[in-house]
Amino acid sequence: MGDANDLTRTRIVKRLAPDQPGTKKLAQRYGDALVCVRYRQDPQRGRRYTTVELVVDEGPISVRPPAPHAATVLVRIHLSETPLRMAACAMGAQWDPDTGAWLMSKRAASRLQLLDRVLLISPPMDSTNGKS
Repeated sequence: MGDANDLTRTRIVKRLAPDQPGTKKLAQRYGDALVCVRYRQDPQRGRRYTTVELVVDEGPISVRPPAPHAATVLVRIHLSETPLRMAACAMGAQWDPDTGAWLMSKRAASRLQLLDRVLLISPPMDSTNGKS
């Protein structure tokens, strides 16, 4: 197949959904795993390529809560700080409507450089009896 792994020089000339004409054989071959078919061309080499996008794994989205033994903190993040709020969510932070702040692990707050905005620190849980 030559240098087919280097598709950076290719141009996508057509993208088809699995139910569109031109994908029948690939839809039969890959079934529900088929997301789309792309037809690419490399004008310099005079080659065309057919590529497929497949679903190879599926599962629930899991946001891990802070470990029970980790200190948690309440942090103020302003409504206008959308990228920061999204980063906090990605690290497992949860909005606490009672306090109007974000509950997250102290480690996450440190990584996001938010320790100067901490409102309250909850001490680590005692792993032997589950108490603070």
